[in-house]
Order: sequence, then C-alpha cells, then structure tokens
Amino acid sequence: QVQLTESGGGSVQAGGSLILSCVASIYTANRLCVGWFRQAPGKEREAIGLIDGYGRPHYANSVKGRFTFSQDKNKRTLFLQMNSLNPEDTGMYYCAAGLWSSGLCQHYDSWGQGTQVTVSS
Repeated sequence: QVQLTESGGGSVQAGGSLILSCVASIYTANRLCVGWFRQAPGKEREAIGLIDGYGRPHYANSVKGRFTFSQDKNKRTLFLQMNSLNPEDTGMYYCAAGLWSSGLCQHYDSWGQGTQVTVSS
C-alpha cells in the first residue's frame, strides 16, 4: 500500500499563493492515480481534482484556472500549486492514491495526513 506524506500548508492573505507537496512511498504511474481533496470546517470533503493514471491533470470547476497539479520526473512527488487564493479555499487539504480503471480514479485506499491551508481576507 502506498504511503503519502503532505506538506506545504500555511496561512496566506487573499490573492496569495501556496504550493502543497505530496510524497508517495512508491512510483505513481500506470494504474495509480492521485486525487486532491479538501475539507472546510463544518463542510463535507470536496474533491478538487486528480492526476490520472496517464499523468494527466483533471480539475474541479471550483479550482480550474487557479490550481495546477503536477508531478516530478520520478513520479513520486506531486505538487498542488494554488494561486489567487480566497477565503473559501480555507480547509484541510489531502492527497489520496487510488486505482485508475475504466477512466475513473477509484478505491482511494491511501491518504495523506492532510495539511492546513488558511486564507484570510
């Protein structure tokens, strides 16, 4: 089972940027996909996008154009670049590894510990 470790959260003012990292214990490719999620206080967890089994990013409408997913060449470190942050982006951010099958990222069995992002107005 892949283990994920996140880092990079913090506090920024609205309009600012942050980069989150998600380090995987094994090579993430082929059938593995990595999803990014966030959970604001008192709200349900929200999927904000993923990197699919082919390394292609997919974004939720709420972050499209502001957030960018990427991974380094060894495909063990994934990044979430967040720009134009607003207070609605505040929450705990998680990465999770799943299986890429039939065009879907499923069975998120491994989760990072989460990293807090706080955006002040």
